[in-house]
Amino acid sequence: MSLRGKVALVTGSTSGIGLGIARCLATEGADIMLNGFGDASQIEALRSEMEASHGVKVAYNGADISKPDQIAAMVAETAKTLGSVDILVNNAGIQFTANVEDFPTERWDQIIAINMSGVFHGMKAAIPGMKAKGWGRIINIASAHGLVASAQKVAYVAAKHGVMGMTKVAAIELANSGVTVNAICPGWVLTPLVEKQLQDRATRDGTTIEFQSHAMVAEKQPMHKFTTPEQIGGLAVFLCSDAAATMTGVPLSIDGGWVAQ
Repeated sequence: MSLRGKVALVTGSTSGIGLGIARCLATEGADIMLNGFGDASQIEALRSEMEASHGVKVAYNGADISKPDQIAAMVAETAKTLGSVDILVNNAGIQFTANVEDFPTERWDQIIAINMSGVFHGMKAAIPGMKAKGWGRIINIASAHGLVASAQKVAYVAAKHGVMGMTKVAAIELANSGVTVNAICPGWVLTPLVEKQLQDRATRDGTTIEFQSHAMVAEKQPMHKFTTPEQIGGLAVFLCSDAAATMTGVPLSIDGGWVAQ
C-alpha cells in the first residue's frame, strides 16, 4: 500500500518500538514527525538518514509527553510543518518495578502521566484535524499488560489498561468519522533497552545472551521468540490500510501467545 501524502506523528520514536514504526510508515511514503529524548546530533543524523533513505519529509519535535501543553504544541507544529496529522501513534512510555507498598509515589505519577495521560492528550489534540479531513488513524501502543497483569508493575499495568479503555471510547465516538482507533499489544520486544538488559544479566550471571533471552521470553510467552520493532511497524502499516478500515476499538496482540494462556 502507499501512505504517500499522509503525515504520521510517532511519539517516543527516536529508538526502539517507536523508531521501528516510524521507519515502516516512512517506507510506505508517509512523512514523519519524530519525537523523543536523546543526543541532539544523533537525532539529527537519524532524521536526515530517514529522509534521504525513504524520500519523505522527516521532522523532529522534542515535546515531553508528560506535559499536556507540549503535546498540543507538537501536534500543532506537525500540522503546520508537514501539513496535517493523519496518523497518530502514541508510543512513548517508561517503566519502573516495585511492589505496590514500595512503589514510589513520584514514579507512579510519572508513569501515569506519560504512559496513560499522554495518550489522552495526544488524541485530544489530533482528533479535530482528523475529523475535519474525514480520515485518520490513531494507533495506541498498549502492551500485553493492557490485557493481563504481572507483579511489581502496578503503574505500568494500570496505565496500559487505561490506554485500552481510552482506545475503545475514542473508537466508539469516532466510528462514523473516517477515523479508526486501535491498540497494539506487544509482548517481549527486542529493543536496544532489552538488549542491554540481556547483556547485563549475562555478564552478572556468567551466562550467554542466548540463555538469558530464552529465560526472559519463556517466563511469559509460549512462543520463545522476541517480537521486533519492525514487526510492530508492519502491523501499524496494516492498520493504516484500506483493509483495516472497519477495524476499530481493537486490542491487537503481537505477543507470542502470552495472553492466549
